[in-house]
Amino acid sequence: MKLLSPLACLLLGFNIVGTTASLAQGVGASLERIDQLEQQAPARQRAMNLARNTAITLNGGLSVYVPAACMFSSGGSGGSCLVENNSAGFLFRFNGGAPGWQQLGKPPSFTTEILISPDGRTVTEVVYNGPAV
Repeated sequence: MKLLSPLACLLLGFNIVGTTASLAQGVGASLERIDQLEQQAPARQRAMNLARNTAITLNGGLSVYVPAACMFSSGGSGGSCLVENNSAGFLFRFNGGAPGWQQLGKPPSFTTEILISPDGRTVTEVVYNGPAV
């Protein structure tokens, strides 16, 4: 059995300390991001609801228009409909059409792109609401 030299032990010790510090820093950053997402969740849910309801109103109401299923997600994430989330707010882009369009495999008739404020309470801009693209 070969013993490690004092220098090897010292270097190994620094490597372990460096690795431990690196791991702790990574865990700390992850926990901070989780906390940030948890705080943002209510605003994201409000933003999704506002974007969906605005599109429904703009396109004639639920009797003639239904947004894509991603705008009804129970987790409030917006799924693939949430295309950007930054300091400008929540940008949603989603299709819609006549009631049942998705379930029947029909193409959408409308596309809506809408920016909602970071707090999820205000429509900042209707970027596009027109024929499906």
